Amino acid sequence: MMPYEWYLEYEIQKNRPGLLGDVSSLLGMLSINIITINGVDDSRRGLLLKCESNDQVRRLESILATMDHITVTKLRVPKLRDRLAVRHGRYIQRDADDKKTFRFVRDELGLLVDFMAELYKQDGHKLIGIRGMPRVGKTESIVAASVCANKKWLFVSSTLLKQTIRSQLIADEYSEDNVFIIDGIVSTRRGSEQHLQLVREIMRLSATKVVEHPDIFVQNTEYTIDDFDYIIEIRNEPDEEITYKDAEEPHMMFDSSSLSGFDF
Repeated sequence: MMPYEWYLEYEIQKNRPGLLGDVSSLLGMLSINIITINGVDDSRRGLLLKCESNDQVRRLESILATMDHITVTKLRVPKLRDRLAVRHGRYIQRDADDKKTFRFVRDELGLLVDFMAELYKQDGHKLIGIRGMPRVGKTESIVAASVCANKKWLFVSSTLLKQTIRSQLIADEYSEDNVFIIDGIVSTRRGSEQHLQLVREIMRLSATKVVEHPDIFVQNTEYTIDDFDYIIEIRNEPDEEITYKDAEEPHMMFDSSSLSGFDF
């Protein structure tokens, strides 16, 4: 029988000495193993657990409900956000109205890279959009996550080093194990019809596609924001406004170093 995994999170009502030891001893008596444990946000602890039967978890839940010093906030099969919360000690911020939008600040790039790498590891079609102001770390995070996930990344369009606009791929670059990176501004404002046709071909692949500046991308293509599985926002500060005012003026989109770019 395969062991079951569960995520337990509790809020500490009174932090007395030996509290964690009591919880650990209870788990041991119920033959539930602790895989990982960490503090999660303020006054909370998260634990990844493994057990042989779900009956063990039901008994655990009933006993924890009688403990005055803690309040169970989550007891469920672990989601990706739960695993990352235990790993990094904090939860990824999620938009209250749009559940597919996740927010990060530049200080959390390590957490962001880990989150994106886990998404890349999942098989099949995945369309990810990334919003953020210039030089906040968008492209660098995409590439770093590809390395963490052991995936090959391909720039379909980009301005990371020089302006890159691909109009064709070679045969082995169509692999569904690759991560395809598209700059929404470069593709829609500078790309030829041949380039846009390549973008459509890539969109049909059962692979991971990451689009920087998704709002500009959907304004100028047949795709919509609803087509995206995840939207990631990166800010320098939590209250920073993400705008595209410079993108409205094509001559300001690229500096002088980008004029000698790659177009192949």
